Parts: sequence; structure tokens; C-alpha cells
Amino acid sequence: MKFFSDPVLDSMAARRSVSKVGPETPSDAELLELLAAVTPVADHKALRPWRLLLLRGNNRMKLAHALDAAQGIEREPGEYNPKPFRAELLIAIVASPKPHPAVPEWEQHATAAGAGHLLELALWRAGWGVMWRTGLFANSPEVRAAHGLEDHELLMGWLYVGSIDEAFRRRIDASKRPSLDPHQFIGKMP
Repeated sequence: MKFFSDPVLDSMAARRSVSKVGPETPSDAELLELLAAVTPVADHKALRPWRLLLLRGNNRMKLAHALDAAQGIEREPGEYNPKPFRAELLIAIVASPKPHPAVPEWEQHATAAGAGHLLELALWRAGWGVMWRTGLFANSPEVRAAHGLEDHELLMGWLYVGSIDEAFRRRIDASKRPSLDPHQFIGKMP
């Protein structure tokens, strides 16, 4: 699918959330390389009010238990919440606002969300499938504790990251799905 003459804009326009990703994931070194494209996110006063947590392996089981505890779910021995196991790599996006008289907390949350979305785009451009997931219990005390969040921090959700099935990739590439009409997003002040 091609929209623009620029490959980056084409990649952005073709981005899709991939709800079922495969088992391959980027290495920590690959993630660090992609983060170089994320760090220039719009950030008033350069406060860097965000951080990322990588959840792999047993960290996903810790999240599964925390989600169950938050919901008051008790499972049979050996059973666990399957949600954190939809991907081998989850990247928690954490808004970590800094006190500043000129930068309100909501603006810092927007910066953290921007960093998360830029990372999602960078991962997509690098060929990875990504789905940003949240949920009603993302900031429950149990889930916050499992992530080691400070009182002032906000868990913005997790990027579920993995490989993309080749059949799905071909369907995306062949898709004729048009972009949304940009006119609906632009208006003028009254």
C-alpha cells in the first residue's frame, strides 16, 4: 500500500494495530536503537516525563497475578491470567511528571503518550507488530505495585510487541483501505 512518495509517511499511513503478534521480538539493543527516534518527542522544558519498562518472561506472570488481584479473581493452581501472554514482549509506558510551574501535569502525560506512539511507529517501521493495550485495572494499586510506580506516576498502558504473521502482512500490503478524510479533523476557531 502506497500513499506518499516518502517511505516514512507511507509507513505511518499503513500502520495497523496487530492484536495477535508472533513470538519473535526485538532485542534490547534493537529497542535502544529505535528509542533514538523517540527521544525527540515534543517535550516542553525538556522534562523527559516518561519512562519505559520491558516485561519479558516471568515479569509477565507477575503482571498476570497483579491483574487478577486487582479484579479479585482467584484461579485454580496452575491457572493464570492469559492477557500478559499475548506477546513475548510488553513495553509499559509510564508517565512520570516532574514538578514545573510552566508545564502542567496533563501536558507531561501528553508527552508520555507521544513517546509511546512514536515508539509504536518506530517498531512498525522496523517490521514489528504492535498493539497498545490498556484496561480498567492498569492503574489499580496491585498493578502499580507490580511495576514499581511512584505515587505521581501513571501507567499509560503496554505495547504488546512481536513478529507479524506473513499472511497478515500480505493482507495489510494488499489492503485498499483508504486513509480517513483529514478534513474532518481540521476546523477554525469561531
